[in-house]
Amino acid sequence: MKVKFIGAAGTVTGSKTLIESNGVRILIDCGLFQGIKPLRELNWQPLPVLASSIDFVLLTHGHLDHCGWLPRLVDQGFKGKIYCSGPTKEIAELILLDSGKIQEEEAERANKEKYSKHEVAEPLYNVEQARKVFPHFRVVNENKPVPLDAEISAVFINAGHIIGACSIELTIENKTLVFSGDIGRDNDVLMYPPTKPKKADYVFLESTYGDRIHPDTDPKLELETYINNTFNKGGTVFIPSFAVERAQMIMYLLWQLKEEGKIPDMPYIVDSPMGVSAFDIFFENRKWHKVSLEDCIAINKMFTMITDYKETIDTIYNKRPKVVIAASGMVTGGRILSYLERYISVPETTVIIVGYQAEGTRGRKLLEGAKEVKIYGKYYPVEASILEIEGLSAHADQKGLLNWLSVLENKPAKVFLVHGENQPADELRIKIKEVYGFDCSVPLMGQEFEL
Repeated sequence: MKVKFIGAAGTVTGSKTLIESNGVRILIDCGLFQGIKPLRELNWQPLPVLASSIDFVLLTHGHLDHCGWLPRLVDQGFKGKIYCSGPTKEIAELILLDSGKIQEEEAERANKEKYSKHEVAEPLYNVEQARKVFPHFRVVNENKPVPLDAEISAVFINAGHIIGACSIELTIENKTLVFSGDIGRDNDVLMYPPTKPKKADYVFLESTYGDRIHPDTDPKLELETYINNTFNKGGTVFIPSFAVERAQMIMYLLWQLKEEGKIPDMPYIVDSPMGVSAFDIFFENRKWHKVSLEDCIAINKMFTMITDYKETIDTIYNKRPKVVIAASGMVTGGRILSYLERYISVPETTVIIVGYQAEGTRGRKLLEGAKEVKIYGKYYPVEASILEIEGLSAHADQKGLLNWLSVLENKPAKVFLVHGENQPADELRIKIKEVYGFDCSVPLMGQEFEL
């Protein structure tokens, strides 16, 4: 049996891990690379094996860095099945359609305004190619074995990261391989704690926050303070947010603050067609999260939900103070860019960063104090206040990752640390060795191991 690390090795995006056993090929996740240009360019490269030779894709969850390359996989000849939870299928379909649309629009805009280095800019894939993924999806039940081949089966267990997110226990060649996917937090505002694996011969563990402990602060209080300060100076708050889970978490906290009378009466807006649809999925899959039906209905009533871009334009030109939640979470695309084009140079503006910002993304540059930011080929001076609320991460920190390993009844042959930049992954490797004595490895992109 062989494992090959095609993505999310030394970086937090592009998740793709290939398992090969007795002629069967299984791809765990099929994500898009995001961030710095050398990583984004990898999206245009074919896989190191023929897409048509892959039998199954097992999808941990629906975020773009875990499912966003599926249209390319299908376009290059994949004809197999894609297994995932029900909410993951719904979210992945939303995200893929949105991704295809954004890429079509950005290619069109680059051609129109001639800021592409290519003679003709083309999208990585379009909406039609995204739709071709959908017939391959197969929904699985949580905690129930899914037979893949004569002696291969998979069990999907709750990972707590976003709605529908699962870790995967793969039984193959009489060994148990556990793929963490992205692991949520034990004390998450919305999601239930992740289920810890009890047995694993090999573990493939995410390490996004492998070198950090989440601050012991009150994110709700920070949100209250930042909104009131901005309102009092007549400004607007923008919260770039992942449309799935993070947007719903922010909505929930803002609703609580409004119910408690701690933030002002002003427009509270969700401007993300995908975010609006994601709330519907959230609403319909309540067994996956802690929020009651009554609270879901009340939250929905508080927010103006924008899907039509004409409403976006109207909102941009309305000078009244407001709070706007818009994708994308790393400020790499989406409607948040339309707002920031006009507002990033206005000193009264506040931009609140509420999630992980990968290397090379606009969000990361803003957090690192960039004096100007490039949007659609033009540079804008950054005069807005750029603030961060760290306590809202949907990823476990170093303590949480260590805790996730705590109920293993056997010592794994090896723990591979993936989905993290090199320093966090290596610090987590050292910590796991200290605490558990497990043999840990931080694989390089493209590296292959025999198991």
